[in-house]
Amino acid sequence: MAGNLSVDGPRAAAKPSTSPSSVICLVLAALCRLEKLENESKTNQDKFEEITSKWGSAKEKTIPQDLWDVLNQQQQQCALLIEEKNKLISELQQELKSKDDHYVKDLKKQSDDINLLVERMEEQIRNLMKTYRRELTQIELENLITRMQTVEEYEKQLNQLQVKDAEEYTTIKIQLENDVQILEQQLQQMKAIYQLNQEKLEYNFQVLKKRDEENTIIKSQQKRKLNRLHDVLNNLRIKLAKQIKQFQEENQNLTADYKRIVEQYKDLQGTMRHFAVVDAQKFLEIWLMNEEEAKGLMWKALEADRVIHTQQLGLPWVEPDYWFLDNVGPIVHRKAIKSASKLAQEVMALTESSQQEEEEEAAEEGRQEVAEAGEEVKPPRHVLVKSVKHILELLCDESGFLIESKLLGLLQPLERHERSLMRLDAIFAALEIDNEDDVYTLVDFFLKFKAQQVVSSPSKEWAVEEGPEEFAVDAVKDDGGSAAPKEEGTAHQSSATSLSSLLFHHDDVLKALKAFVRDFQKSRDKRPQVKKVMEERDNSKDSEYWEALAHVIPESKLKVWDALEAALEKYYYVLSQRSKLLTDLDGLQQQNTELHMLLHQYLTSKVNQELLIPPTHVVELMTP
Repeated sequence: MAGNLSVDGPRAAAKPSTSPSSVICLVLAALCRLEKLENESKTNQDKFEEITSKWGSAKEKTIPQDLWDVLNQQQQQCALLIEEKNKLISELQQELKSKDDHYVKDLKKQSDDINLLVERMEEQIRNLMKTYRRELTQIELENLITRMQTVEEYEKQLNQLQVKDAEEYTTIKIQLENDVQILEQQLQQMKAIYQLNQEKLEYNFQVLKKRDEENTIIKSQQKRKLNRLHDVLNNLRIKLAKQIKQFQEENQNLTADYKRIVEQYKDLQGTMRHFAVVDAQKFLEIWLMNEEEAKGLMWKALEADRVIHTQQLGLPWVEPDYWFLDNVGPIVHRKAIKSASKLAQEVMALTESSQQEEEEEAAEEGRQEVAEAGEEVKPPRHVLVKSVKHILELLCDESGFLIESKLLGLLQPLERHERSLMRLDAIFAALEIDNEDDVYTLVDFFLKFKAQQVVSSPSKEWAVEEGPEEFAVDAVKDDGGSAAPKEEGTAHQSSATSLSSLLFHHDDVLKALKAFVRDFQKSRDKRPQVKKVMEERDNSKDSEYWEALAHVIPESKLKVWDALEAALEKYYYVLSQRSKLLTDLDGLQQQNTELHMLLHQYLTSKVNQELLIPPTHVVELMTP
């Protein structure tokens, strides 16, 4: 502790003499000097620019006296600028000299402090050496005492181990002697067994010798039989060559028939497409004509309903907003097609149990339904879910070159399932696979490609659940995109199951993918545009549509119309009776007028004056 405390003094003395206040002063002085230099630089730059700007005006002077005056002014300003620069340089030199003197003084003071520190450190080292020697002597004494105690303990343990080892030696010696006796007995037994085995081997040798003689006789017989079989084989080869030649001729004839039938089939398809387009056009024209007529009657009925509401019933009328008012042309129902990414997500998420269930359902549907020929894109029922999953996993593993390197780097932190889905999305985008039909087409193409390889190289052992003879014919039937009709029943089901059970190898993925891209692009280019017209239209809502057009006026309004009709008929009957009464009234009024005229004529006649009692007197008496 004393040594540590004594060292602090020289260290404190060795610290630099510059205090924080002096450092601050130096920094402030440097800042002021820098600011002064910047201001001076700005001022001189302004003056220099002013001088430079006046040279242009001096060039424009034509009178020598004016030019002389301008030059004198420029010379005076340049001399003034140089004088200010020299003044600044002298100030900086003086300040530099004072700083050099101060630096020399600081170096001298620092050397004195270092010498003092070295003296104190040497004295402190001498004191520490004395202290360490004393402590070392004491430690050596303690180690010597401890060593002596340890030696005594080791001697005791050594004696105990010697006694223990002697006892163990005696025990092991007795045990080994017993083992030697047992081994001698076993040796005698083995000698007896060896003698017995030797006799058995001699007997077996005699037996084998006799059998060898018998085998020699049999071998000669087999050679004679083999010669006969060679003759039979040569005859069979001659027959086989004849049959191969015959089958080749039949194959050529069948190939010609097949090509002729394919051409007829294509012509028939073209004719069918033509008539389908014509029928669709006629259907559209008739539909539009009937729809226009029906909608004209419908709008007339709605106009009558509006007139009845506004004029007869005095009620506000609201134009109905039915779903069929804006429809023009046949009703089209689009089938909801899954995207390729959605199908891949569903297939990759399936477990083994769900795959088995779907395989059983697909097998049951395959037994009940018949595969129709000529279908271009339809989810094949013979493709099992595990085959789709297997091929998608192979694509995900072997088609990494279709994915950008940046995307591959971003997919590394994701889980395996999510990474596989993202890779499949990128691969589908590169292959222009958009929906589930394209995915099923890809899977079906891969399976048929594998089946063609199996048939072309039958010597290889392919991993197939059933024999290659059961599915080879059905797999090769579709060559170049034209499919022939398949048989119904169990034959179709067995071929479909065996085709889906093919295990695709990693080395064949790129070959199949290359062939698929070529054929898939061709099929897209050759796909007719009239396919949409040829598709069977869903007419389930046609009757509902025409029924809705026929019943645009609801039943409640029709009842109001019936009640209004009955009321209007009664009103018409009353008006008819009133019209008849008015006609009769007009006749009576006309008769009354004529009677008035006759009476007036009768009363005013001159004959009344000749009568004793004229009618006027009778009328006057009758009137009160």
